[in-house]
Amino acid sequence: MTWSEMQPLLEQACWDTLYMVGWSTLIAVAGGLPLGILLVLTDRGGLLQNLAANKVIGQVVNIARSLPFIILMVALMGFTRSITGTTIGVEAAIVPLAVGAIPFFARLVETAVREVDHGLVEAVQAMGGSTWTIVRKVLVPESLPSLISSITTTIVALIGYSAMAGTVGAGGLGDIAIRYGYQRFETQLMWITVAILAVVISVIQFAGDYAARSLHRRGAHSGPAPKLRLLKAAS
Repeated sequence: MTWSEMQPLLEQACWDTLYMVGWSTLIAVAGGLPLGILLVLTDRGGLLQNLAANKVIGQVVNIARSLPFIILMVALMGFTRSITGTTIGVEAAIVPLAVGAIPFFARLVETAVREVDHGLVEAVQAMGGSTWTIVRKVLVPESLPSLISSITTTIVALIGYSAMAGTVGAGGLGDIAIRYGYQRFETQLMWITVAILAVVISVIQFAGDYAARSLHRRGAHSGPAPKLRLLKAAS
């Protein structure tokens, strides 16, 4: 296969992969962020302590995370068809990708939020701040560098999942690597897709690390004054 034949296939596959990963990431963040915060709030000593609810949510998250992605795709075929009308293609792949990423991201959010200085939480609480105020003014802003790193990790994982989804006709670079590179013995094309995936992941990882470091340095250099203003505003 010549480069002129490979180029349009690779361009379309790249866009398909970015489309799948982009929408899946948005859905994962929208679902995983509140779920991860809820795991912290309902835990022992949390602002909304409810050990029964925390245990149920935690078990659901753990079970969802433990399922291999291939099995998850098969298990969700009926659900996927009810939403997209099909079980193959780029749009159909977004459903299992997002469902698989939500519990994965939720655990990362939980870890990030637990790192927030509890003294700030107690100070806002003592000044009459509500749970929503504490979440919005303290937990999310203070954990933002770690949350950015968590989003980066989720995106990288989703790229790997999207390549796996290509094995069942989801499209993207994984589909090109299997359908053309492996099944038609186009070894050169398969290695090109691997190289593209490696470059994309490296760029995303670099951008995510840079953003997280920048936010961390900004918070470290700002000193206590912004936090004092935050507490005053929360009261």
